[in-house]
Amino acid sequence: MSTYVYGITADSHPSLPEGMDGVGAPACSVRVIKESGLAAVVSDAPEGLRPKRKDLLAHQNVLAEVGAGGPVLPMRFGSIATDDATVAGVLAERTDHYKERLDALAGKVEYNVKASHEEEAVLHRVMSENPEVRALAEANRQASGGNYQQKLRLGEMVVAAVKSREAEDAAELQHALEPVADAVSAGPESTGWLANLSFLVARDSAEIFLTAVEQVRKSHPHLDVRVNGPLPPYSFVDPGPSEPADTTIGSDAGTDAEAERIQEQMQEQMQERIQE
Repeated sequence: MSTYVYGITADSHPSLPEGMDGVGAPACSVRVIKESGLAAVVSDAPEGLRPKRKDLLAHQNVLAEVGAGGPVLPMRFGSIATDDATVAGVLAERTDHYKERLDALAGKVEYNVKASHEEEAVLHRVMSENPEVRALAEANRQASGGNYQQKLRLGEMVVAAVKSREAEDAAELQHALEPVADAVSAGPESTGWLANLSFLVARDSAEIFLTAVEQVRKSHPHLDVRVNGPLPPYSFVDPGPSEPADTTIGSDAGTDAEAERIQEQMQEQMQERIQE
């Protein structure tokens, strides 16, 4: 049977959750594979596993249990290896790399920050910042709305101005938060969001980071800024040098987009289980 991998930590970790319920229905029992001073937290991989609410929460619970006792390199939902021997082989091949990443991520958590425009507020800002747009809008108003070409021209100008403002706001958001984080990783473009950024933050600096987010909200009232965290630092786990196909751990259970969508829906439940 294939092996499902939750995360990698040191074999001396004090909170290895052997016997804990993992993914699957019925739940597969969590076990540990030790090799070269490392420990992979794994279970059997259920057939046909998809990113459902119950299994995403089980994956998160296992990582929260491990993370409560020390650093862990979290694998994304659906990380599956051929068998236990493959996992042990990967640990042996990448020992130095994984140990370096564990040291680098010790005491760190991830905050994902997404931002979008508040429609009315950004239109007001666009009008105030663009004299040409403002002049054409006023001319159309005085002409009882203007003709079709004038309306079309105004619409095109507003759309272009909003797109420009999206790029500027995304850059300003990153610029404001980067100084209070240890690292930043740009996530994939997501429909409806002008920015999708993950920040690596020292656990004991979390309040400083969240205060900076609040400052951005106050200085950019036309932005809707959403924060998800603290999370295991998924976005900062570098898998290391590529290996032959039979010695890799890869995703084989749905798409990251599916998992992200469901994880956002269950954010409040997950945060109760993540070590503050």
